[in-house]
Amino acid sequence: MSIETMEQEIASQVVNLGGPNDFSLLQLFLRADFVVKSVIIILILSSIYSWALIFDKYRLFKRIEQSTSLFEDKFWKAKSAEAFYKNLPAKTPDPLTLIFKSAMVELLKTKSKAAAVQTARVERAIEVSTDNEIKNIEKNFTFLATVGSTAPFVGLFGTVWGIMNSFQSIAISRNTSLAIVAPGIAEALFATALGLLAAIPAVIAYNKFNNDSLKYSQKLENFSKRFLTII
Repeated sequence: MSIETMEQEIASQVVNLGGPNDFSLLQLFLRADFVVKSVIIILILSSIYSWALIFDKYRLFKRIEQSTSLFEDKFWKAKSAEAFYKNLPAKTPDPLTLIFKSAMVELLKTKSKAAAVQTARVERAIEVSTDNEIKNIEKNFTFLATVGSTAPFVGLFGTVWGIMNSFQSIAISRNTSLAIVAPGIAEALFATALGLLAAIPAVIAYNKFNNDSLKYSQKLENFSKRFLTII
């Protein structure tokens, strides 16, 4: 078989793939090589986990905002902090309630101490408990930040690799027809699109949740300051 005949057959095979389903997402994935497929799978899994975290953190902030507002409303209407403390449930997911419990435990333990010592111990207990609660709230924030910052570059790597393969196909076939180049470029750009699809929601969510966390942290701090003035 002559070289010219081989070139014609390659071009013919590529052109015959140009049906309406040729550039579907599934076909782009199936035609990609191992490296590009790996990039696509990593990006899809990262995107799925990011969305799971987004929904989880959205529900978390909605719940703690409601529970904290309810706690504050009941607390400032109570006759005394000690009486209010004794009526609290044994287990609660509300961060402010847990911080208050830690403060009351330390307050009751240091009743016999001097006022300055007692206040310092309670303040320290509040700080430690607040730090722990904020860490729990901000858990997995770094994953969203990592996906937001690295996913476009991972997608770009898949694109560069795919385009490199396209140029290799051109060199092998010695044919610069668009029918030869287009499938490989489409596969390559698909990786970039997935990288952006994974990164954009992750960046938006990270910025929003980080801002929500700062606001909530300020809310905890304001309550702590007011509480320390009444003990």
